[in-house]
Amino acid sequence: QVQLVESGGGLVQPGGSLRLSCAASGFTFSSYRMSWVRRAPGKGLEWVSDINAGGASTHYTDAVKGRFDIPRDKAKKTLYLTMSNLKPEDTALYYCARVGPQSEYYSDLNDPDRYDYWGQGTQVTVSS
Repeated sequence: QVQLVESGGGLVQPGGSLRLSCAASGFTFSSYRMSWVRRAPGKGLEWVSDINAGGASTHYTDAVKGRFDIPRDKAKKTLYLTMSNLKPEDTALYYCARVGPQSEYYSDLNDPDRYDYWGQGTQVTVSS
């Protein structure tokens, strides 16, 4: 059974840092592209970042470039999102999501149907 479990969220002051974790199980972790997607209060889903199956290629939305990183640990079957210089606008529920095998049919990275499995989400609140 596929399972994605996020952790690491919390309350942090602007300019602070957090590291989110997503523990994967029930599938061959190294065979799938993985993403972080967030939902801010009053807004829809926003794709944040992804990393390819091999871990050599990453992408980020412009809002977080230079501040976030998305490493993955094959041995631990864990996806991470390291966040630095956090801003109030980063406040959101952050989801770990597996990119489906037919993701090429979905041009909108924010389309939830692009992802076949989701974690429960972990809340990040950036406030002074």
